[in-house]
Amino acid sequence: MARVCDITKRGSMNGGRYSNRTRATQFNPSGHVRRYPNLQKKSVYVPELKKSVRLTVSARGIRTIEKKGAFRALKDAGMI
Repeated sequence: MARVCDITKRGSMNGGRYSNRTRATQFNPSGHVRRYPNLQKKSVYVPELKKSVRLTVSARGIRTIEKKGAFRALKDAGMI
């Protein structure tokens, strides 16, 4: 299973670990680290479909569902 949000389609990203001052003053071979979104498994009830859908969503995806509503958020994401 890929670590990707079902709603926002956000996955992992590659990030740095050291400040610019440290990077400028010494050689840094291990500066990159992979960062993952805050994924959680949620069961969301969709009244239009009269059933629950189990999703792996990020914290931002949960906010999107609360704002748009479950049916519209799933439709925009291509889940329905």
